[in-house]
Amino acid sequence: MSTRLPSDLSAAAVERARSGDAGARERLLAALQPILRRFFTGRIGTRADVDDLVQNTLVRIHTGLESLHDAERLRGFAMKAALFELHDYYRGRYSAKETLYDPEIPLAGGVEGDAAADLDVDRVLAALPDKARRILELRAYGYRYEEIARMVESTEAAIKMQVKRALEKVRDLLASLVLLVLTLDAAAPRSG
Repeated sequence: MSTRLPSDLSAAAVERARSGDAGARERLLAALQPILRRFFTGRIGTRADVDDLVQNTLVRIHTGLESLHDAERLRGFAMKAALFELHDYYRGRYSAKETLYDPEIPLAGGVEGDAAADLDVDRVLAALPDKARRILELRAYGYRYEEIARMVESTEAAIKMQVKRALEKVRDLLASLVLLVLTLDAAAPRSG
């Protein structure tokens, strides 16, 4: 059974919105809002996060509308954007806000005076691909994921995944180096 779309979601309305008619775009996004709200409420309940999910999905649709080649496929396009937001929600994007640190201020609980502090972090970072190293550096400078995505011409989700993978690799390399340092320290002769 086919459901009839509201006139604000018709192919003609989508074409007007894509061609730059701000009013048509606004009506299109407003007509999608209750559909998206039902989608998210049906999956996560009536949590406060539903508003964020709907808003972020509408932003995705707004910014990506020009890439919709077939105006008849608006609903599928919108639901795909909603699905991406739902995936981000399940990955934890909505539960904890990202924390930015000033790179000039040492973090509490640092490793000063510890053998790990003497490790050559530059060598560890050199083991990363250039793009991953650049993304980690931009994060260290305090850029948000969204800003980094624009800088490297990628998506926010892809940047988060690259940061996660790069940090896992750095963690593994640092753990190997710490193990090596501890092994060498344990094997070193003690003076008397």
